Amino acid sequence: MNTYVLFGIAYLIIIIILILTMFIIINKHMKNKYNNALKYLERDKNLIISASILSELNKVESLINNKELEKKYENWKNKFKNIKDKEVPKITDELINVEEKIKSKRYKEIERELAKIELDIYFIKSRSKVLLDEIREITTSESKNREIVTKLKSKYREILVKYNNNKEDYEIISSPIELQFENIDKLFSVFETNMENNNYTEVSKIVKALDDTIGNLGVVIEEAPSIILMGKVLIPKKIKDTHEIYDKMVKDGYNLDYLKIDYNIEESEKKIADIFDRLNVLNLVDSIFELKTILDYYDNLYNDFEREKISKKMFMDYTRTLGIRSKKILNVINGLVKKIDDIKYSYDLTDDEVKIIDEINLTGKTIKSEYEAIMEDYRNKLYSYSKLNKQMELLNVKISKTEDKLDYTLKSLGSLKEDELRAREQLEEIKNILRSAKEKITSYKLPVIPKCYYIELEEATEAIREMIKELEAKPISIKTLNIRVDTARDLVLKLYNTSNETIKTAWMAENAIVYGNRYRVSNKEIDAGLEKASSLFMKGNFKLSLESSINAINIVEPGIHKRLLDAYKK
Repeated sequence: MNTYVLFGIAYLIIIIILILTMFIIINKHMKNKYNNALKYLERDKNLIISASILSELNKVESLINNKELEKKYENWKNKFKNIKDKEVPKITDELINVEEKIKSKRYKEIERELAKIELDIYFIKSRSKVLLDEIREITTSESKNREIVTKLKSKYREILVKYNNNKEDYEIISSPIELQFENIDKLFSVFETNMENNNYTEVSKIVKALDDTIGNLGVVIEEAPSIILMGKVLIPKKIKDTHEIYDKMVKDGYNLDYLKIDYNIEESEKKIADIFDRLNVLNLVDSIFELKTILDYYDNLYNDFEREKISKKMFMDYTRTLGIRSKKILNVINGLVKKIDDIKYSYDLTDDEVKIIDEINLTGKTIKSEYEAIMEDYRNKLYSYSKLNKQMELLNVKISKTEDKLDYTLKSLGSLKEDELRAREQLEEIKNILRSAKEKITSYKLPVIPKCYYIELEEATEAIREMIKELEAKPISIKTLNIRVDTARDLVLKLYNTSNETIKTAWMAENAIVYGNRYRVSNKEIDAGLEKASSLFMKGNFKLSLESSINAINIVEPGIHKRLLDAYKK
Protein backbone atom coordinates (compact mmCIF):
# COMPACT_ATOMS: atom_id res chain seq x y z
CA MET A 1 0.00 0.00 0.00
CA ASN A 2 2.87 2.35 0.86
CA THR A 3 4.47 1.59 -2.52
CA TYR A 4 1.34 2.66 -4.41
CA VAL A 5 1.17 5.90 -2.40
CA LEU A 6 4.78 6.67 -3.18
CA PHE A 7 4.23 6.03 -6.89
CA GLY A 8 1.21 8.31 -6.88
CA ILE A 9 3.10 11.13 -5.14
CA ALA A 10 5.98 10.77 -7.60
CA TYR A 11 3.62 10.85 -10.59
CA LEU A 12 1.93 14.01 -9.23
CA ILE A 13 5.27 15.72 -8.69
CA ILE A 14 6.34 14.89 -12.28
CA ILE A 15 3.10 16.35 -13.67
CA ILE A 16 3.54 19.54 -11.61
CA ILE A 17 7.12 19.85 -12.85
CA LEU A 18 6.03 19.39 -16.48
CA ILE A 19 3.28 22.01 -16.14
CA LEU A 20 5.71 24.49 -14.55
CA THR A 21 8.26 23.78 -17.31
CA MET A 22 5.69 24.37 -20.03
CA PHE A 23 4.53 27.57 -18.35
CA ILE A 24 8.11 28.84 -18.15
CA ILE A 25 8.75 27.98 -21.83
CA ILE A 26 5.54 29.67 -22.99
CA ASN A 27 6.27 32.73 -20.87
CA LYS A 28 9.78 32.93 -22.26
CA HIS A 29 8.47 32.60 -25.83
CA MET A 30 5.89 35.36 -25.32
CA LYS A 31 8.49 37.60 -23.73
CA ASN A 32 10.95 37.09 -26.61
CA LYS A 33 8.18 37.64 -29.16
CA TYR A 34 7.09 40.98 -27.70
CA ASN A 35 10.66 42.09 -27.03
CA ASN A 36 11.51 41.50 -30.69
CA ALA A 37 8.42 43.45 -31.78
CA LEU A 38 9.42 46.25 -29.41
CA LYS A 39 12.93 46.21 -30.86
CA TYR A 40 11.65 46.62 -34.45
CA LEU A 41 9.33 49.46 -33.42
CA GLU A 42 12.22 51.19 -31.60
CA ARG A 43 14.30 50.97 -34.76
CA ASP A 44 11.46 52.37 -36.92
CA LYS A 45 11.00 55.23 -34.43
CA ASN A 46 14.67 56.14 -34.63
CA LEU A 47 14.49 56.24 -38.42
CA ILE A 48 11.75 58.89 -38.32
CA ILE A 49 14.20 61.70 -37.57
CA SER A 50 16.23 61.57 -40.75
CA ALA A 51 19.47 63.47 -41.07
CA SER A 52 18.39 64.28 -44.60
CA ILE A 53 15.72 66.66 -43.30
CA LEU A 54 18.22 68.67 -41.25
CA SER A 55 20.64 68.72 -44.16
CA GLU A 56 17.96 69.92 -46.58
CA LEU A 57 16.74 72.57 -44.11
CA ASN A 58 20.30 73.92 -43.84
CA LYS A 59 20.45 74.13 -47.63
CA VAL A 60 17.18 76.08 -47.72
CA GLU A 61 18.47 78.44 -45.03
CA SER A 62 21.44 79.34 -47.20
CA LEU A 63 19.13 80.03 -50.16
CA ILE A 64 16.77 82.41 -48.38
CA ASN A 65 16.66 85.83 -50.08
CA ASN A 66 12.95 86.65 -50.05
CA LYS A 67 10.12 86.65 -47.53
CA GLU A 68 8.11 83.92 -49.24
CA LEU A 69 10.97 81.42 -49.05
CA GLU A 70 11.75 82.53 -45.48
CA LYS A 71 8.11 81.91 -44.51
CA LYS A 72 8.24 78.41 -46.02
CA TYR A 73 11.52 77.69 -44.24
CA GLU A 74 10.04 78.66 -40.83
CA ASN A 75 6.98 76.52 -41.48
CA TRP A 76 9.09 73.46 -42.37
CA LYS A 77 11.35 74.02 -39.36
CA ASN A 78 8.32 74.14 -37.03
CA LYS A 79 6.93 70.94 -38.54
CA PHE A 80 10.26 69.20 -38.08
CA LYS A 81 10.55 70.46 -34.49
CA ASN A 82 7.01 69.24 -33.72
CA ILE A 83 7.87 65.76 -35.02
CA LYS A 84 11.22 65.68 -33.21
CA ASP A 85 10.23 67.21 -29.86
CA LYS A 86 6.62 66.09 -29.45
CA GLU A 87 5.56 63.20 -31.58
CA VAL A 88 8.71 61.08 -31.39
CA PRO A 89 9.02 61.43 -27.56
CA LYS A 90 5.37 60.43 -27.30
CA ILE A 91 6.18 57.23 -29.21
CA THR A 92 9.15 56.70 -26.85
CA ASP A 93 6.85 56.92 -23.80
CA GLU A 94 4.45 54.43 -25.36
CA LEU A 95 7.30 51.99 -26.03
CA ILE A 96 8.49 52.31 -22.40
CA ASN A 97 4.95 51.62 -21.24
CA VAL A 98 4.80 48.46 -23.35
CA GLU A 99 8.18 47.37 -22.01
CA GLU A 100 6.82 47.65 -18.45
CA LYS A 101 3.81 45.53 -19.39
CA ILE A 102 6.10 42.87 -20.84
CA LYS A 103 8.02 42.73 -17.56
CA SER A 104 4.78 42.43 -15.61
CA LYS A 105 3.55 39.78 -18.08
CA ARG A 106 0.35 41.66 -19.05
CA TYR A 107 0.38 40.12 -22.49
CA LYS A 108 -3.30 40.61 -23.28
CA GLU A 109 -2.91 44.41 -23.25
CA ILE A 110 0.31 44.39 -25.26
CA GLU A 111 -1.11 43.33 -28.66
CA ARG A 112 -3.40 46.34 -28.94
CA GLU A 113 -0.67 48.73 -27.68
CA LEU A 114 1.84 47.47 -30.26
CA ALA A 115 -0.69 47.84 -33.12
CA LYS A 116 -1.41 51.45 -32.07
CA ILE A 117 2.30 52.31 -31.83
CA GLU A 118 2.95 50.77 -35.26
CA LEU A 119 0.16 52.86 -36.79
CA ASP A 120 1.42 56.06 -35.09
CA ILE A 121 4.95 55.45 -36.38
CA TYR A 122 3.58 54.91 -39.90
CA PHE A 123 1.69 58.24 -39.86
CA ILE A 124 4.67 60.18 -38.48
CA LYS A 125 7.02 58.62 -41.06
CA SER A 126 4.58 59.58 -43.83
CA ARG A 127 4.49 63.20 -42.64
CA SER A 128 8.30 63.22 -42.42
CA LYS A 129 8.55 61.96 -46.01
CA VAL A 130 6.09 64.60 -47.25
CA LEU A 131 8.08 67.27 -45.40
CA LEU A 132 11.35 66.05 -46.93
CA ASP A 133 9.80 66.05 -50.43
CA GLU A 134 8.54 69.63 -49.96
CA ILE A 135 11.97 70.82 -48.85
CA ARG A 136 13.74 69.01 -51.69
CA GLU A 137 11.36 70.69 -54.13
CA ILE A 138 13.33 73.85 -53.33
CA THR A 139 16.82 72.43 -52.76
CA THR A 140 16.79 70.45 -56.00
CA SER A 141 14.89 73.13 -57.88
CA GLU A 142 17.92 74.66 -59.56
CA SER A 143 19.37 71.47 -61.09
CA LYS A 144 15.96 70.05 -61.97
CA ASN A 145 14.68 73.27 -63.53
CA ARG A 146 18.01 73.82 -65.31
CA GLU A 147 17.70 70.37 -66.87
CA ILE A 148 14.11 70.99 -67.97
CA VAL A 149 14.89 74.41 -69.40
CA THR A 150 17.91 73.05 -71.28
CA LYS A 151 15.66 70.52 -73.03
CA LEU A 152 13.08 73.22 -73.72
CA LYS A 153 15.77 75.48 -75.26
CA SER A 154 16.82 72.62 -77.56
CA LYS A 155 13.21 72.03 -78.62
CA TYR A 156 12.69 75.77 -79.07
CA ARG A 157 15.74 76.04 -81.36
CA GLU A 158 14.41 73.20 -83.55
CA ILE A 159 11.05 74.99 -83.84
CA LEU A 160 12.77 78.28 -84.68
CA VAL A 161 14.97 76.68 -87.35
CA LYS A 162 11.99 74.94 -88.96
CA TYR A 163 10.05 78.22 -89.00
CA ASN A 164 12.91 80.24 -90.52
CA ASN A 165 13.54 77.59 -93.20
CA ASN A 166 9.86 77.54 -94.26
CA LYS A 167 8.67 81.08 -93.57
CA GLU A 168 6.54 81.20 -96.72
CA ASP A 169 4.36 78.38 -95.31
CA TYR A 170 3.41 80.54 -92.31
CA GLU A 171 3.05 83.87 -94.07
CA ILE A 172 -0.54 84.59 -92.99
CA ILE A 173 0.24 83.94 -89.30
CA SER A 174 3.84 85.13 -89.16
CA SER A 175 3.00 88.03 -86.82
CA PRO A 176 1.45 85.96 -83.98
CA ILE A 177 4.19 83.31 -84.34
CA GLU A 178 7.01 85.86 -84.11
CA LEU A 179 5.24 87.52 -81.17
CA GLN A 180 5.19 84.13 -79.48
CA PHE A 181 8.92 83.76 -80.13
CA GLU A 182 9.45 87.09 -78.34
CA ASN A 183 7.35 85.93 -75.38
CA ILE A 184 9.39 82.74 -75.09
CA ASP A 185 12.64 84.70 -75.18
CA LYS A 186 11.30 86.93 -72.38
CA LEU A 187 10.30 83.88 -70.31
CA PHE A 188 13.84 82.45 -70.66
CA SER A 189 15.22 85.80 -69.47
CA VAL A 190 12.81 85.96 -66.52
CA PHE A 191 13.77 82.38 -65.62
CA GLU A 192 17.46 83.32 -65.38
CA THR A 193 16.64 86.37 -63.25
CA ASN A 194 14.57 84.37 -60.78
CA MET A 195 17.21 81.62 -60.63
CA GLU A 196 19.84 84.22 -59.70
CA ASN A 197 17.52 85.58 -57.00
CA ASN A 198 16.71 82.05 -55.70
CA ASN A 199 13.02 82.77 -56.28
CA TYR A 200 12.21 79.08 -56.76
CA THR A 201 8.48 79.49 -56.26
CA GLU A 202 8.24 81.70 -59.33
CA VAL A 203 10.76 79.54 -61.23
CA SER A 204 8.39 76.56 -61.21
CA LYS A 205 5.62 78.71 -62.65
CA ILE A 206 7.94 80.09 -65.35
CA VAL A 207 9.12 76.57 -66.32
CA LYS A 208 5.50 75.45 -66.58
CA ALA A 209 4.68 78.49 -68.77
CA LEU A 210 7.70 77.77 -70.99
CA ASP A 211 6.71 74.11 -71.39
CA ASP A 212 3.12 75.00 -72.33
CA THR A 213 4.07 77.82 -74.70
CA ILE A 214 6.82 75.91 -76.54
CA GLY A 215 4.62 72.81 -76.74
CA ASN A 216 1.77 74.80 -78.27
CA LEU A 217 4.12 76.59 -80.64
CA GLY A 218 5.54 73.22 -81.74
CA VAL A 219 2.03 72.06 -82.62
CA VAL A 220 1.44 75.31 -84.56
CA ILE A 221 4.67 74.94 -86.54
CA GLU A 222 3.85 71.28 -87.27
CA GLU A 223 0.18 71.61 -88.22
CA ALA A 224 -0.28 75.18 -89.49
CA PRO A 225 0.99 74.47 -93.08
CA SER A 226 -1.55 71.65 -93.47
CA ILE A 227 -4.34 73.85 -92.11
CA ILE A 228 -3.39 76.72 -94.43
CA LEU A 229 -3.12 74.39 -97.44
CA MET A 230 -6.52 72.79 -96.79
CA GLY A 231 -8.29 76.02 -95.83
CA LYS A 232 -6.83 78.27 -98.52
CA VAL A 233 -6.22 75.95 -101.47
CA LEU A 234 -7.78 72.47 -101.38
CA ILE A 235 -11.22 73.22 -99.97
CA PRO A 236 -11.81 76.43 -102.01
CA LYS A 237 -10.89 74.47 -105.17
CA LYS A 238 -13.33 71.70 -104.25
CA ILE A 239 -16.04 74.27 -103.52
CA LYS A 240 -15.51 75.81 -106.93
CA ASP A 241 -15.55 72.41 -108.71
CA THR A 242 -18.62 71.36 -106.79
CA HIS A 243 -20.50 74.51 -107.77
CA GLU A 244 -19.61 74.05 -111.43
CA ILE A 245 -20.73 70.39 -111.47
CA TYR A 246 -23.87 71.24 -109.52
CA ASP A 247 -24.88 74.08 -111.87
CA LYS A 248 -24.29 71.92 -114.97
CA MET A 249 -26.30 68.98 -113.61
CA VAL A 250 -29.20 71.23 -112.57
CA LYS A 251 -29.15 72.69 -116.07
CA ASP A 252 -29.30 69.11 -117.46
CA GLY A 253 -32.49 68.42 -115.51
CA TYR A 254 -31.19 66.86 -112.30
CA ASN A 255 -33.04 67.62 -109.07
CA LEU A 256 -30.30 68.01 -106.42
CA ASP A 257 -32.24 69.98 -103.81
CA TYR A 258 -31.80 67.19 -101.25
CA LEU A 259 -28.00 67.76 -101.23
CA LYS A 260 -28.44 71.38 -99.95
CA ILE A 261 -25.26 72.42 -101.75
CA ASP A 262 -25.55 76.20 -101.28
CA TYR A 263 -26.31 75.91 -97.57
CA ASN A 264 -23.44 73.47 -96.94
CA ILE A 265 -20.97 75.59 -98.88
CA GLU A 266 -21.98 78.63 -96.82
CA GLU A 267 -21.53 76.65 -93.59
CA SER A 268 -18.15 75.36 -94.78
CA GLU A 269 -16.92 78.87 -95.47
CA LYS A 270 -18.09 80.02 -92.02
CA LYS A 271 -16.28 77.13 -90.38
CA ILE A 272 -13.07 77.85 -92.33
CA ALA A 273 -13.25 81.53 -91.35
CA ASP A 274 -13.62 80.51 -87.68
CA ILE A 275 -10.64 78.13 -87.97
CA PHE A 276 -8.44 80.91 -89.37
CA ASP A 277 -9.61 83.36 -86.69
CA ARG A 278 -8.44 80.84 -84.10
CA LEU A 279 -5.25 80.22 -86.09
CA ASN A 280 -4.38 83.92 -85.80
CA VAL A 281 -4.24 83.49 -82.01
CA LEU A 282 -2.39 80.15 -82.49
CA ASN A 283 -5.33 78.07 -81.32
CA LEU A 284 -5.36 74.89 -83.42
CA VAL A 285 -7.70 72.76 -81.29
CA ASP A 286 -9.63 70.36 -83.60
CA SER A 287 -8.76 72.50 -86.65
CA ILE A 288 -7.26 69.68 -88.74
CA PHE A 289 -10.09 67.34 -87.80
CA GLU A 290 -12.71 69.91 -88.81
CA LEU A 291 -10.98 70.67 -92.12
CA LYS A 292 -10.62 66.96 -92.95
CA THR A 293 -14.32 66.53 -92.22
CA ILE A 294 -15.11 69.31 -94.70
CA LEU A 295 -12.81 67.73 -97.31
CA ASP A 296 -14.50 64.35 -96.80
CA TYR A 297 -17.88 65.98 -97.31
CA TYR A 298 -16.86 67.39 -100.71
CA ASP A 299 -15.23 64.09 -101.72
CA ASN A 300 -18.49 62.34 -100.89
CA LEU A 301 -20.38 64.92 -102.94
CA TYR A 302 -18.54 63.71 -106.05
CA ASN A 303 -19.86 60.23 -105.24
CA ASP A 304 -23.37 61.65 -104.87
CA PHE A 305 -23.11 63.35 -108.26
CA GLU A 306 -21.88 60.13 -109.86
CA ARG A 307 -24.66 58.14 -108.18
CA GLU A 308 -27.23 60.55 -109.61
CA LYS A 309 -25.82 60.06 -113.12
CA ILE A 310 -25.93 56.27 -112.77
CA SER A 311 -29.43 56.48 -111.29
CA LYS A 312 -30.61 58.55 -114.24
CA LYS A 313 -29.36 55.96 -116.73
CA MET A 314 -30.96 53.11 -114.79
CA PHE A 315 -34.20 55.08 -114.39
CA MET A 316 -34.45 55.76 -118.11
CA ASP A 317 -33.91 52.05 -118.79
CA TYR A 318 -36.66 51.21 -116.32
CA THR A 319 -39.08 53.68 -117.92
CA ARG A 320 -38.86 51.73 -121.18
CA THR A 321 -38.79 48.13 -119.91
CA LEU A 322 -41.27 48.45 -117.06
CA GLY A 323 -43.80 50.28 -119.21
CA ILE A 324 -43.73 47.45 -121.76
CA ARG A 325 -43.88 44.71 -119.12
CA SER A 326 -46.79 46.32 -117.23
CA LYS A 327 -48.79 46.64 -120.48
CA LYS A 328 -48.03 43.03 -121.36
CA ILE A 329 -49.33 41.85 -117.96
CA LEU A 330 -52.55 43.82 -118.40
CA ASN A 331 -53.08 42.54 -121.96
CA VAL A 332 -52.61 38.91 -120.93
CA ILE A 333 -54.78 39.23 -117.82
CA ASN A 334 -57.52 41.03 -119.80
CA GLY A 335 -57.57 38.11 -122.24
CA LEU A 336 -57.89 35.69 -119.31
CA VAL A 337 -60.68 37.72 -117.71
CA LYS A 338 -62.66 37.55 -120.97
CA LYS A 339 -62.28 33.75 -121.16
CA ILE A 340 -62.65 32.99 -117.46
CA ASP A 341 -66.31 31.96 -117.69
CA ASP A 342 -65.56 29.51 -120.52
CA ILE A 343 -62.57 28.11 -118.62
CA LYS A 344 -64.62 27.67 -115.45
CA TYR A 345 -67.39 25.85 -117.38
CA SER A 346 -65.10 23.68 -119.52
CA TYR A 347 -63.06 22.37 -116.59
CA ASP A 348 -65.56 22.64 -113.76
CA LEU A 349 -63.49 25.21 -111.77
CA THR A 350 -64.78 26.99 -108.64
CA ASP A 351 -64.57 30.73 -107.95
CA ASP A 352 -61.78 30.11 -105.42
CA GLU A 353 -59.77 28.22 -108.04
CA VAL A 354 -59.83 31.16 -110.45
CA LYS A 355 -59.57 33.82 -107.72
CA ILE A 356 -55.86 34.28 -108.53
CA ILE A 357 -56.82 35.79 -111.92
CA ASP A 358 -58.75 38.60 -110.17
CA GLU A 359 -55.81 39.15 -107.82
CA ILE A 360 -53.35 39.45 -110.70
CA ASN A 361 -55.76 41.78 -112.53
CA LEU A 362 -55.94 44.07 -109.47
CA THR A 363 -52.14 43.99 -109.03
CA GLY A 364 -51.65 44.78 -112.72
CA LYS A 365 -53.87 47.87 -112.44
CA THR A 366 -51.99 48.96 -109.29
CA ILE A 367 -48.65 48.57 -111.10
CA LYS A 368 -49.92 50.70 -113.97
CA SER A 369 -51.07 53.44 -111.55
CA GLU A 370 -47.75 53.42 -109.68
CA TYR A 371 -45.78 53.55 -112.92
CA GLU A 372 -47.79 56.53 -114.16
CA ALA A 373 -47.37 58.30 -110.79
CA ILE A 374 -43.58 57.85 -110.93
CA MET A 375 -43.48 59.13 -114.51
CA GLU A 376 -45.57 62.15 -113.49
CA ASP A 377 -43.08 62.94 -110.69
CA TYR A 378 -40.27 62.60 -113.23
CA ARG A 379 -41.91 65.00 -115.69
CA ASN A 380 -42.50 67.56 -112.90
CA LYS A 381 -38.90 67.11 -111.59
CA LEU A 382 -40.17 66.65 -108.03
CA TYR A 383 -37.49 64.20 -106.91
CA SER A 384 -33.89 63.25 -107.57
CA TYR A 385 -33.07 60.44 -109.99
CA SER A 386 -31.74 58.33 -107.11
CA LYS A 387 -35.13 58.44 -105.41
CA LEU A 388 -37.05 57.89 -108.66
CA ASN A 389 -34.77 54.97 -109.50
CA LYS A 390 -35.37 53.46 -106.06
CA GLN A 391 -39.12 53.62 -106.66
CA MET A 392 -38.62 51.98 -110.05
CA GLU A 393 -36.54 49.20 -108.46
CA LEU A 394 -39.36 48.45 -106.02
CA LEU A 395 -41.86 48.51 -108.88
CA ASN A 396 -39.61 46.17 -110.87
CA VAL A 397 -39.67 43.67 -107.99
CA LYS A 398 -43.47 43.87 -107.86
CA ILE A 399 -43.74 43.36 -111.64
CA SER A 400 -41.35 40.36 -111.50
CA LYS A 401 -43.44 38.71 -108.76
CA THR A 402 -46.64 39.39 -110.72
CA GLU A 403 -45.09 37.94 -113.89
CA ASP A 404 -44.11 34.79 -111.98
CA LYS A 405 -47.63 34.47 -110.60
CA LEU A 406 -49.12 35.03 -114.06
CA ASP A 407 -46.79 32.42 -115.62
CA TYR A 408 -47.79 29.92 -112.96
CA THR A 409 -51.49 30.64 -113.60
CA LEU A 410 -51.10 30.26 -117.36
CA LYS A 411 -49.23 26.99 -116.89
CA SER A 412 -51.91 25.75 -114.50
CA LEU A 413 -54.71 26.58 -116.96
CA GLY A 414 -52.70 25.15 -119.86
CA SER A 415 -52.13 21.95 -117.94
CA LEU A 416 -55.92 21.43 -117.78
CA LYS A 417 -56.10 21.14 -121.58
CA GLU A 418 -52.93 19.06 -121.63
CA ASP A 419 -54.43 16.69 -119.06
CA GLU A 420 -57.53 16.26 -121.27
CA LEU A 421 -55.43 15.51 -124.38
CA ARG A 422 -53.15 13.19 -122.44
CA ALA A 423 -56.20 11.34 -121.06
CA ARG A 424 -57.53 10.74 -124.62
CA GLU A 425 -54.13 9.39 -125.68
CA GLN A 426 -53.94 7.15 -122.64
CA LEU A 427 -57.45 5.82 -123.39
CA GLU A 428 -56.13 4.28 -126.61
CA GLU A 429 -53.11 2.84 -124.78
CA ILE A 430 -55.36 1.32 -122.11
CA LYS A 431 -57.63 -0.21 -124.79
CA ASN A 432 -54.60 -1.76 -126.49
CA ILE A 433 -53.44 -3.30 -123.20
CA LEU A 434 -56.96 -4.72 -122.68
CA ARG A 435 -56.90 -6.31 -126.16
CA SER A 436 -53.46 -7.76 -125.47
CA ALA A 437 -54.74 -9.28 -122.20
CA LYS A 438 -57.68 -10.90 -124.03
CA GLU A 439 -55.48 -12.19 -126.82
CA LYS A 440 -53.02 -13.55 -124.28
CA ILE A 441 -55.65 -15.58 -122.41
CA THR A 442 -57.03 -17.09 -125.63
CA SER A 443 -53.60 -17.83 -127.10
CA TYR A 444 -53.29 -20.95 -124.95
CA LYS A 445 -56.00 -23.63 -125.09
CA LEU A 446 -56.99 -23.69 -121.45
CA PRO A 447 -59.54 -26.26 -120.30
CA VAL A 448 -61.12 -23.63 -118.05
CA ILE A 449 -60.48 -19.86 -117.74
CA PRO A 450 -60.21 -18.87 -114.01
CA LYS A 451 -63.09 -16.94 -112.50
CA CYS A 452 -60.77 -14.18 -111.21
CA TYR A 453 -59.95 -13.33 -114.84
CA TYR A 454 -63.59 -12.56 -115.65
CA ILE A 455 -63.94 -10.47 -112.45
CA GLU A 456 -60.88 -8.40 -113.30
CA LEU A 457 -62.00 -8.12 -116.93
CA GLU A 458 -65.33 -6.71 -115.81
CA GLU A 459 -63.64 -4.22 -113.45
CA ALA A 460 -61.24 -3.03 -116.17
CA THR A 461 -64.02 -2.71 -118.75
CA GLU A 462 -66.17 -0.73 -116.30
CA ALA A 463 -63.23 1.59 -115.50
CA ILE A 464 -62.72 2.29 -119.20
CA ARG A 465 -66.43 3.06 -119.61
CA GLU A 466 -66.20 5.55 -116.68
CA MET A 467 -63.15 7.16 -118.24
CA ILE A 468 -64.92 7.55 -121.61
CA LYS A 469 -67.97 8.91 -119.84
CA GLU A 470 -65.83 11.58 -118.08
CA LEU A 471 -64.14 12.57 -121.34
CA GLU A 472 -67.51 13.05 -123.00
CA ALA A 473 -68.92 15.07 -120.04
CA LYS A 474 -69.45 18.83 -120.31
CA PRO A 475 -67.84 20.38 -118.33
CA ILE A 476 -64.88 18.06 -117.73
CA SER A 477 -63.64 17.77 -114.14
CA ILE A 478 -59.90 17.36 -114.63
CA LYS A 479 -59.42 16.08 -111.07
CA THR A 480 -62.08 13.38 -111.59
CA LEU A 481 -60.73 12.59 -115.06
CA ASN A 482 -57.20 12.03 -113.72
CA ILE A 483 -58.61 9.67 -111.10
CA ARG A 484 -60.55 7.75 -113.80
CA VAL A 485 -57.43 7.47 -115.97
CA ASP A 486 -55.29 6.17 -113.07
CA THR A 487 -57.98 3.66 -112.05
CA ALA A 488 -58.52 2.32 -115.59
CA ARG A 489 -54.78 1.99 -116.22
CA ASP A 490 -54.16 0.15 -112.94
CA LEU A 491 -57.06 -2.31 -113.48
CA VAL A 492 -56.12 -3.08 -117.11
CA LEU A 493 -52.46 -3.68 -116.09
CA LYS A 494 -53.69 -5.93 -113.30
CA LEU A 495 -55.79 -7.93 -115.85
CA TYR A 496 -52.80 -8.16 -118.22
CA ASN A 497 -50.57 -9.46 -115.40
CA THR A 498 -53.26 -11.98 -114.41
CA SER A 499 -53.45 -13.27 -118.03
CA ASN A 500 -49.68 -13.66 -118.19
CA GLU A 501 -49.46 -15.39 -114.83
CA THR A 502 -52.36 -17.79 -115.68
CA ILE A 503 -50.80 -18.84 -119.01
CA LYS A 504 -47.40 -19.30 -117.41
CA THR A 505 -48.77 -21.43 -114.58
CA ALA A 506 -50.93 -23.55 -116.94
CA TRP A 507 -48.00 -24.19 -119.27
CA MET A 508 -45.74 -25.27 -116.42
CA ALA A 509 -48.46 -27.49 -114.88
CA GLU A 510 -49.20 -29.21 -118.22
CA ASN A 511 -45.54 -29.81 -118.98
CA ALA A 512 -44.92 -31.15 -115.47
CA ILE A 513 -47.75 -33.72 -115.91
CA VAL A 514 -46.43 -34.76 -119.35
CA TYR A 515 -42.88 -35.05 -117.99
CA GLY A 516 -44.00 -37.09 -114.97
CA ASN A 517 -46.00 -39.62 -117.03
CA ARG A 518 -42.76 -41.61 -117.61
CA TYR A 519 -42.70 -42.50 -113.91
CA ARG A 520 -46.39 -43.55 -113.54
CA VAL A 521 -45.82 -47.30 -114.20
CA SER A 522 -42.80 -47.61 -111.90
CA ASN A 523 -44.13 -45.61 -108.92
CA LYS A 524 -47.70 -45.73 -107.64
CA GLU A 525 -47.15 -42.61 -105.44
CA ILE A 526 -46.13 -40.56 -108.49
CA ASP A 527 -49.07 -41.99 -110.43
CA ALA A 528 -51.49 -40.89 -107.74
CA GLY A 529 -49.94 -37.41 -107.54
CA LEU A 530 -50.05 -36.89 -111.30
CA GLU A 531 -53.62 -38.15 -111.42
CA LYS A 532 -54.58 -35.52 -108.87
CA ALA A 533 -52.66 -32.87 -110.83
CA SER A 534 -54.49 -33.77 -114.05
CA SER A 535 -57.85 -33.52 -112.31
CA LEU A 536 -57.01 -30.09 -110.87
CA PHE A 537 -55.69 -28.90 -114.26
CA MET A 538 -58.97 -29.79 -116.00
CA LYS A 539 -60.90 -27.85 -113.34
CA GLY A 540 -58.76 -24.76 -113.94
CA ASN A 541 -56.79 -24.94 -110.65
CA PHE A 542 -53.46 -24.55 -112.45
CA LYS A 543 -51.42 -23.46 -109.44
CA LEU A 544 -52.54 -26.40 -107.27
CA SER A 545 -52.06 -28.72 -110.24
CA LEU A 546 -48.46 -27.47 -110.65
CA GLU A 547 -47.73 -27.93 -106.95
CA SER A 548 -49.18 -31.50 -106.96
CA SER A 549 -47.18 -32.63 -110.03
CA ILE A 550 -43.94 -31.09 -108.75
CA ASN A 551 -44.36 -32.74 -105.35
CA ALA A 552 -44.87 -36.10 -107.11
CA ILE A 553 -41.87 -35.78 -109.48
CA ASN A 554 -39.61 -34.52 -106.65
CA ILE A 555 -39.72 -38.08 -105.26
CA VAL A 556 -37.43 -39.24 -108.05
CA GLU A 557 -36.12 -35.94 -109.47
CA PRO A 558 -35.56 -33.20 -106.91
CA GLY A 559 -35.33 -29.64 -108.45
CA ILE A 560 -37.88 -30.20 -111.18
CA HIS A 561 -39.47 -26.79 -110.45
CA LYS A 562 -36.31 -24.89 -111.33
CA ARG A 563 -35.89 -26.80 -114.62
CA LEU A 564 -39.49 -26.03 -115.56
CA LEU A 565 -38.89 -22.28 -114.92
CA ASP A 566 -35.71 -22.33 -117.03
CA ALA A 567 -37.56 -24.12 -119.82
CA TYR A 568 -40.39 -21.56 -119.70
CA LYS A 569 -37.96 -18.64 -119.94
CA LYS A 570 -36.41 -20.16 -123.04
